Amino acid sequence: MNSLKFLLPTKRELAGFVRGCRATCFSFFHSSPETSIEVHSHEQEVVIALGSNVGDRIHNFNEALQLMKKSGINITRHGCLYETEPAYVTDQPHFLNSAVRGVTKLGPHELLRVLKKIEKDMGRTDGIRYGPRPLDLDVLFYGKFSIHSDILTVPHERIWERPFVLAPLLDLMGSAVDSDTVACWHSFPKQSIGIFETWEKLGGESLIGKEGMKRVLPVRNRLWDWSQKTSVMGILNLTPDSFSDGGKFQSVETAVSQVRLMISEGADMIDIGAQSTRPMATRISDEEELERLIPVLEAVLRMPEMEEKLISVDTFYSKVASEAVSKGAHIINDVSAGQMDPDMYTVVSGLKVPYVAMHMRGDPSTMQNDENLQYDDVCGQVASELYSRVRDAELAGIPAWRIIIDPGIGFSKKTEHNLDILLGLSTIRKDLASKSFAASHAPILIGPSRKRFLGEICKRSSAVERDPATIASTTAGVLGGANIVRVHNVRDNLDAVKVCDSMLKRRKPIA
Repeated sequence: MNSLKFLLPTKRELAGFVRGCRATCFSFFHSSPETSIEVHSHEQEVVIALGSNVGDRIHNFNEALQLMKKSGINITRHGCLYETEPAYVTDQPHFLNSAVRGVTKLGPHELLRVLKKIEKDMGRTDGIRYGPRPLDLDVLFYGKFSIHSDILTVPHERIWERPFVLAPLLDLMGSAVDSDTVACWHSFPKQSIGIFETWEKLGGESLIGKEGMKRVLPVRNRLWDWSQKTSVMGILNLTPDSFSDGGKFQSVETAVSQVRLMISEGADMIDIGAQSTRPMATRISDEEELERLIPVLEAVLRMPEMEEKLISVDTFYSKVASEAVSKGAHIINDVSAGQMDPDMYTVVSGLKVPYVAMHMRGDPSTMQNDENLQYDDVCGQVASELYSRVRDAELAGIPAWRIIIDPGIGFSKKTEHNLDILLGLSTIRKDLASKSFAASHAPILIGPSRKRFLGEICKRSSAVERDPATIASTTAGVLGGANIVRVHNVRDNLDAVKVCDSMLKRRKPIA
C-alpha cells in the first residue's frame, strides 16, 4: 500500500501555506563566493544530504555527524537511511543516502567550506564525477535563500530528479508544514509542483523496497530491511516476579535452554530482561539488574545458534544499556523511552545501536493510576507523546534511522485502549507523519503477549492460557502494520506471522 497517498497534504492544503509565504521566500544571491553575502545575523535552518559508497558507510555517516556538530551545525532531525543503486555512473557499489536538518550561524559559503573539509578529512579525493566516494555532503536548502554562485547553488539543482535525495528530504518534514521556512522549501519558484507532488510523480512510496532503493536500519554490521517480513522477538525474562514466567529462567542453564528452544522455533531475535516492568513491580538497582543479566547474556552470545540472530536488552537504565552493548548486545529496548534515566539518550547515542522507544506514562508503579489512564484519543495521544520522545532522542544524537517505536500495549492502557491501538497502528503512523515522516516510517514493535487485557476479554486468569488470544492480537497487529512482534510462544505466533505476511503480499496496492 502506498502509505504516503493518505499521509501527504492535499494540493489545496499545501497551497495555503505556500501563498502566505511566497512574498518572503527565497531572497536571491547571484554572486561569486568572494562576494560578501554571508549571513551571520542569526541562525539559519539548513538541510544537508549525505551519501557514501566506499568503506564502512555507516561509520562514515556517524563521523560526518560528529564533525558537523563540532563545526557549528546543530542537527535537529535525521531522515531515514536508504540503500540505493548508483545513479549516472552505475559500475560502482551501492550507496547509503540520508539527510539531516539543522541550524547554523555559518554563512552559505562558509557552510560549504566546512562540508568540503569534512569530506576531505573522511578521505574523499577528486575523482570521477558521480563516482565512488567515502562521503558526499550537499547543501539542499539554506534558510529561505536561493543562492547562485560559481561554486554553490541552493536549492540544490538536482533535488527534483533524484528519488534518493527526495525520500530522506521528505523524512525531515511532516504532512503538516511546521514553519514558514519549510513552506518556502515547498514553494521553490522554479518548480511548477511542490516537493510532495514531485515525490509522487517519481513514484513515491512505491519506489521503496525494490531492488534499487531500500529503507534500512543498521544493526549488527548489516543493514536490515524490515519490510521484507515480520520479525519475531522471543521473550526471555530473568526475573523472579514477571507476570507470565517469573522465576523460570533465573539460572544460566535454564535461560540458555529457553533461548535454544525459541531459536529452534524460529525466533529472529531474543529480548532479555532482568527487571520486571509489570504493574506495581518493585524496582531493582542497575547493579542488581546487571548481576542477573550479564552471565546469561554472555552465555547466550556464545551459543552457535545465535550467530545470525539479534539480542535485545530490555532495560531503562543507561548503565545497563552500556554494559550490555559492550558485551555484545545489539539493540536496547527501553519501556520508558528515556523517561526513567536522564542519561539514556546520551548513552545510546554513543553506543550507536538501534533503540526501541516505547510509550508509557509514569513508571511501572504508577502507570495504571487514574491520571495515566486518561485518554481522549488514545492513538492520537500515543503518537504525539511518542513523537516527543523521538524528537528528544534525535536532539541527543540518536538518528531517526536507529529508532524503533512501540505503542506500549499494556503500559498505562485499559483494555479498550489496547484494542484501539491494535486496530489503529495505521492511525498512529498517520499522526506521526503529520510531524515527522521519518518517525512514521520507523519499524513498529508490538508486545501484547499474554497481557492482562487478553485475560480479561477471554476470562483466562492464568497468563500461560492466553496464547490463543495472543495469536489473535498478533495477527491483528501484523495486518495493521506491525513489523516486530514480541512474544513468549514463538512457534505458534510465528505461524500466525507467516500467514499474515503471505496475506499482505497478496494485498493489491491502493491506486
